[in-house]
Amino acid sequence: MHFLRQGSIETVILRVVLAPLTRQRSYGNVPQPHAILYYSQRTTKGGLLIAEATGVSDTAQGYPQTPGIWTKEQVEAWKPIVNAVHAKGGIFFCQIWHVGRVSHKDFQPNGQAPISCTDKPLTPQIRANGVDVAQFTPPRRLTIDEIPQIVNDFRLAAKNAIEAGFDGVEIHGAHGYLIDQFMKDQVNDRTDHYGGSLENRCRFAHEIVEAVVNEIGADRVGIRLSPFASYMESGDSNPSALGLYMAESLNKYGIAYCHMVEPRMKTVGEKVECPESLVPMRKAFKGTFMVAGGYDRGDGNKAVVEDRADLVAYGRLFLANPDLPRRFELDAPLNKYNRDTFYISDPVVGYSDYPFLETTA
Repeated sequence: MHFLRQGSIETVILRVVLAPLTRQRSYGNVPQPHAILYYSQRTTKGGLLIAEATGVSDTAQGYPQTPGIWTKEQVEAWKPIVNAVHAKGGIFFCQIWHVGRVSHKDFQPNGQAPISCTDKPLTPQIRANGVDVAQFTPPRRLTIDEIPQIVNDFRLAAKNAIEAGFDGVEIHGAHGYLIDQFMKDQVNDRTDHYGGSLENRCRFAHEIVEAVVNEIGADRVGIRLSPFASYMESGDSNPSALGLYMAESLNKYGIAYCHMVEPRMKTVGEKVECPESLVPMRKAFKGTFMVAGGYDRGDGNKAVVEDRADLVAYGRLFLANPDLPRRFELDAPLNKYNRDTFYISDPVVGYSDYPFLETTA
């Protein structure tokens, strides 16, 4: 499968990607039948959808009701969801993740401590609803001997995703989760060959990419990175160097795409003006380059026309507008999203009940 690299503005509709969006409606970490409607509503023929962050193992969880793909039951539950997207001609990638220290012992097997590159605890955070406070259990630092097991969890998750029918996987290397924890010097305080230099901090990410590529093929693999973000206390002292190093070093694997979050998205849902840009990473990466982070129709089109991106991922706008590509095509008004229903467990409300454009004249 090959993504667009160049093309005319007519192809812009196929450049609108459903960003990976945690929706917390997978009861018991198993995808549910109501996700069939949710994803198929957002499918356009030839369009790419990235599934919500999906745990690679029983230690990968940090939020209630998020899906996994490490058990046979989970794989089987994904199949009808994937089939529904394919039936409408969509391309579907599964985002595979491990939250690392962004967890609590209540989410962990046998109530154990979450794992990370470090044993530095995360301070309590106000949740996305602006009210609840998330508490985190201090993590346990992974030993050198344990790291290959985590790499293998990602490999097996990728294998399971292909078995479930997905067209590929997106490795979640962003937003302060496990891979990002290794990459960022604000978190990674290791003194072995997984810490210290930029190359060492990125070693874990590279090992995962290599393992997943070897398992399912490079053309089925993407990665999401957020070098400039400091979500979950995961910032870096030189994010431009980190982003550029990753963009250049990923070329050797020939992966399908690199998905980067704009520097303006420093924290969740907050857009700030900043001098940094993803253009150097765009130029350095040889494959399809996807961007995300506070885009609307106008600046998404501009990014493509100015060759700053091949694909633009939309989250909140796509959540609230199941027919977003159609609305962009017509420059039609958009539904407003309701942040209060982003993370509730209701199988319909704030999930599959956003209206489509009227189809009758």
